[in-house]
Amino acid sequence: MNVPDDLKYTETHEWVRLEGGNARIGVTDHAQAELTDVVYVELPKVGAKLEAKAAAAVVESVKAAGDIYAPLTGTVVAVNEALENNPALVNTDPYGEGWLFVIAPEVPDEVGQLKDAAEYRTLTGE
Repeated sequence: MNVPDDLKYTETHEWVRLEGGNARIGVTDHAQAELTDVVYVELPKVGAKLEAKAAAAVVESVKAAGDIYAPLTGTVVAVNEALENNPALVNTDPYGEGWLFVIAPEVPDEVGQLKDAAEYRTLTGE
């Protein structure tokens, strides 16, 4: 599985890419492989307030539906509208075009609680 070293990770298989003052969020390669073919993504609304570890989005595949949890507390500032017409981007490019949403984090200490790539590889046995 692909686990980029420059990202942070959650135990629930979301990734976080810090970009200036914001955090881009998606699901890991491990998660998309477990889900198999993603057919629908329900994203949070721009402006929504999210709490860390609370359900923020839903990904449905031919195999299962699963909640996506906010890795950080903050406000949604962007969503990946391309997923509306092409949810399979979550499978084909989970760390690129398959990102889910961007939040403006409000609790700086939460980033330090996320896993680095080595810790995430240990979690998934990769």
